[in-house]
Amino acid sequence: MKDIDESKMPLLDHLVELRNRLLWCVLALAISFGVCFYFAELIYGWLVQPLKNVGQDKLIYTDIFEAFFVQVKVGLFAAMMVSFPVLATQIWRFVAPGLYKNEKKAFLPFLMMTPILFGLGASLAYFGAMPVALKFLLGFEGDVGGVTQEALPGVGNYLSFATTFIFGFGVAFQLPVLLMLLERAGIVTRDQLKAGRRYAIVGAFAIAAVLTPPDVVSQLLLAVPLCLLYELALVAIWFTQRRREKAIETESPATEEPETV
Repeated sequence: MKDIDESKMPLLDHLVELRNRLLWCVLALAISFGVCFYFAELIYGWLVQPLKNVGQDKLIYTDIFEAFFVQVKVGLFAAMMVSFPVLATQIWRFVAPGLYKNEKKAFLPFLMMTPILFGLGASLAYFGAMPVALKFLLGFEGDVGGVTQEALPGVGNYLSFATTFIFGFGVAFQLPVLLMLLERAGIVTRDQLKAGRRYAIVGAFAIAAVLTPPDVVSQLLLAVPLCLLYELALVAIWFTQRRREKAIETESPATEEPETV
């Protein structure tokens, strides 16, 4: 009975630790949401700048609650961005005690690369892809069979458009982290990734076709960086393999062959 009680304690401690980390995550998200909701109008004003820059200066809402719920969504969207460092830190503190020292060294760079790559993808979406896509989509305005065709985007519709682009590009830019983690876990090898390069290129254009409007320029703005990131991941995997091999050679003592008389 004593052995059973002792075996339960680590699990209970583990669950208590998980609860504490989740509480910190919820608290950070709640505080961030409160602050971001207060500035939701300013944040949404920043999100609509690509729309304004292409000449569209009007947004409408037909549902009486739509404008309010858009501000709530904007606050939540911004809160997730702001609180991500705290969320990532809590995840790391929960996982790190169960890792060996060499595993911590291997995993920590991936955790640090995630927000950097997400920021690069989101920046490309905001400054590059969204203006091009909006210019293409709003180009259908004009006279059609003697009837004036005018774009009147809704506030909720545009928010969905902007967040889809920003999150889509940000998540797509996690490709190097994903490939390096798969290689580190032994699921794939660098040779397999090199052999599957042509399929990766097709996959990049397929992802771009889903996340961007059906114009060639917008698709290239995502597909080309994804192909470059795939190649970058191959180079990074090559460097990490070299480092692991050198570490193994340093740790393993040199064996000397016995002299023959």
